[in-house]
Amino acid sequence: MRSRLLAGSLALTAAAATTTGSVLAGEQPFAAGGWVFIIVSWGFSGLGWLLADRRPELRYGWLLLITGLSFGLGALGAGLRTTDAPALLTSLLAAMYGPFYGLTLIFVPLLFPDGRLPPGRRWPVVAWISGVAIAIHSTGFVIDISQYRNPAGVSAALLVVSALSGLGQIVTWIMGFIVLAGLVSRWRRAKGERGQYALMVAGHCATLAGMVIAALSVTGVLGTSMYGAAAMTGILFVVGSLPGAIAVAIVRHRLLDIRVGIRGSRLHMVFDVRPTVDEVLSDLGTALEEAAEPVEQLGRLAAAVRSGLEVTWAAVALPDGTRVVAGRQDGPPALEVLVGGGPGRIECGPKIAGPLNRVDRRLLHSLAVPAGLAIQNAALVSRLVNAQEAERRRIERNIHDGVQQQLVALIAGLELARATGGADPGMLADLREQARQTLADLRELAAGIHPSSLSQGGLVDAVEERCSRLPVRTTVTTSPSLRTRRFADRVEGAMYFTVSESVANALKHAEAAHIDVHLVHHDGRLQATVSDDGKGFDPATTGRRGLATLADRLDALGGGLTVHSGTGEGTRVNAWVPVDG
Repeated sequence: MRSRLLAGSLALTAAAATTTGSVLAGEQPFAAGGWVFIIVSWGFSGLGWLLADRRPELRYGWLLLITGLSFGLGALGAGLRTTDAPALLTSLLAAMYGPFYGLTLIFVPLLFPDGRLPPGRRWPVVAWISGVAIAIHSTGFVIDISQYRNPAGVSAALLVVSALSGLGQIVTWIMGFIVLAGLVSRWRRAKGERGQYALMVAGHCATLAGMVIAALSVTGVLGTSMYGAAAMTGILFVVGSLPGAIAVAIVRHRLLDIRVGIRGSRLHMVFDVRPTVDEVLSDLGTALEEAAEPVEQLGRLAAAVRSGLEVTWAAVALPDGTRVVAGRQDGPPALEVLVGGGPGRIECGPKIAGPLNRVDRRLLHSLAVPAGLAIQNAALVSRLVNAQEAERRRIERNIHDGVQQQLVALIAGLELARATGGADPGMLADLREQARQTLADLRELAAGIHPSSLSQGGLVDAVEERCSRLPVRTTVTTSPSLRTRRFADRVEGAMYFTVSESVANALKHAEAAHIDVHLVHHDGRLQATVSDDGKGFDPATTGRRGLATLADRLDALGGGLTVHSGTGEGTRVNAWVPVDG
């Protein structure tokens, strides 16, 4: 709020000073061309107010405000020269033309578009030399006006200072041409902001041409007075070329994230900055919902980051090395943010125009929550796909190494029996036993995929049948109502295999003497707890012992899995999934 008030005050002061000085200095009655000049001369202060009001953290808007204020104060001093105002006041005010010309020739194009010096060691030197030259040149304005008001009081020392002022003016012009050369170089090297630099080059050239025309008019070379048509044309070029170039860059190239458009049913100008955090999150939520595949969600997320920050490229990376990039990456990331506690990260390249600032960082951090969810979802799906592929290969291996070999042997035995006419009773008995063993192996294999007891009797019956074959004492407890309840196949399958894997771990690793399985349906959750009295382990160093895939399966159903254990304390596995009613 304070920066807005300051920007508005500077803009109003510049406009009022320009108007007052122009009216006082102009011919009476005040011509219509004078009002055109006044309106054009408001360009620096008007654009400076717009940029400083909308993007107060950028220096460029304040630079334009100071440039417009310098011109306004100089114009006011020139106008007061036609009155009986004190000589010192008019001298000091008119001396502000010096900073105006210096800022216009050097610093406005040099610091384009964000108020920072271009990269390179020579530009700070140019800036310091220019600052000194402008200060000396401004001192000459005071001396010139002193000569105009009191020629007899001019001393030799003041003439020396005036000569130095002329030197400062020459250095200012030299620095102006150096800045123009730098602008042309930046324009030729530019990529996304090439159009903006082209406009600034054109505006700077027009400003230099205007200064030459105005100078020749004032000195009488063009045969016109200070207020003649040629001089007025030159001054209009000086005060209007750069603001015009900046305004076109805003309209056509969205300079500094400012848009100009039409809003609503009425035709009017709308100046707007980048989309707000709420707008980006709203658009991102819709995009993620419409994306069917996790990789597509990551692509939508990267595109949202690239569009919201207006950077050349953006990427979303997963811990497993998966990386989705929006745009064309042409260098290291300019900004990187970890999301979701570290399961992934968002990277982005440099901005299309200007550097990344605190507003960009705040916007990127606001995307951390939806980005974390999208990354976790993609990682979960990736793990599930890998688990399914591993399970498919396990079943294929079991069939190949077990049942398939038994069937090959059985077929060979049948061919041999047919060749001998079935004369050997012992051979037929062996073949019958092989067939029974093959059938038993097929049933065992099918039970590993989806046990028939789970399909026919439900979760409780399947768990009791699984636990009844264990070599240690195992207790299964549940409520009577749960025994008759049925749930979705995916829910019963996930809970059954979680219990099976938990009791298998207790047998293989815990050396347990007793296992307790508890099934309960409470508060819309189906829960299973498997406890043993084994030797336990440290979950922080050992992990979940084969339960990670099942935990992903439960997560995909909206549930979860926790493991509580400690050395010598046994192990307790808690699993749950949400169910209806």
